Amino acid sequence: MNFRVLVQYLLPHRLLSRAVYRATRWTFAPWKNWLIATIVRNYGVDLSEAAQPDPRAYPHFNAFFTRELKPGARMPDSTPDAILSPADGRVSQAGRIEAGRIFQAKGQSYTATELLGGDEAAAEPYRNGRFVTVYLSPRDYHRVHTPLAGTLTETVHVPGRIFSVAPFAVDAIPRLFARNERLVCHFRGERGPFAVVMVGAMLVSSIATVWDGLVIPPYAAAVGHKRFADNTVALDKFAELGRFNMGSTVIVLFPDRTAELDDLLPQQTVRVGQRIGQVPPQN
Repeated sequence: MNFRVLVQYLLPHRLLSRAVYRATRWTFAPWKNWLIATIVRNYGVDLSEAAQPDPRAYPHFNAFFTRELKPGARMPDSTPDAILSPADGRVSQAGRIEAGRIFQAKGQSYTATELLGGDEAAAEPYRNGRFVTVYLSPRDYHRVHTPLAGTLTETVHVPGRIFSVAPFAVDAIPRLFARNERLVCHFRGERGPFAVVMVGAMLVSSIATVWDGLVIPPYAAAVGHKRFADNTVALDKFAELGRFNMGSTVIVLFPDRTAELDDLLPQQTVRVGQRIGQVPPQN
C-alpha cells in the first residue's frame, strides 16, 4: 500500500470535511479570491462558460465551485431516445452489471445492494443491468442533471467513510463507492426504475438537491429513507437534480433491457447533456 492510499485510512475524514466546509464559505475577500484563483490556475477552469465569468465576483469559494453556466453552454442531445450524461467529468467505468456486481477498477468491484444502502429488493432490477460512473474533478461543472425523465420515488442517505474518489484511490481502495457517504436517488421512468447515486468525497462531502436543498451534511449515523408521494418531484430529462459542494462521483444504474450504452471508455471526457447511450425500442 503506497503512502497516499495509507493516508486515506488514517485521516479524520469528517473532521477535515467539517473544517473545509467552513473554509469554502468564508467570505473574507483575500482568502476566497486566492483560493478561487489557485483552483482556476492549477486546474485550467474555463470561466468563459460561467454565468458569472469574473472569479472575484463570487461571495465565497463554494459559490464559485457550484457556479451556474451560461444559457446554452450545455445542450441536451436532441435524439428522443438518448440517455444523457448526468455530469461533466470523465468516465471512470461503464458497462454491464454482472450478477449484481459493479466493476470499480483493476479487479475491484462492489454490489448494487451495497451501493444502494443494503436494500436487496431495490437492487434486484439492476442485477444484470447497466451502469455508468462519472468522476468530477475540481475543474468541472459540479451540478448533476437527469439522464432521463423520471419521477422521484425515494432518496436514501447512506452513511460511510469519505475517501478521495480520485483515480489513485479508486484503483486501490476496495469497494470505495459502496463505503463512502452517499445519496441514492430512486426514479421511476417511462421504461422502469433508474437510480442516480451521488457519492461524497474527501474534504466536505457536501451534497444538495433541488427538492430538499442541503442534504449532506449533516452526516448520517444510520441509513435514512425519505419516500416521495407520486409526482411530488417530477424532472424532465436534462433537468438539474442536485450539486456537489466539492468534487465527487455520480453513478447511474439502469435495469436490463432499458439502456444500451455507447462505447464508453475509461477516462473518456463527457459533458452534461451528451449522449452516452439510448433507450432500446420496445418489442
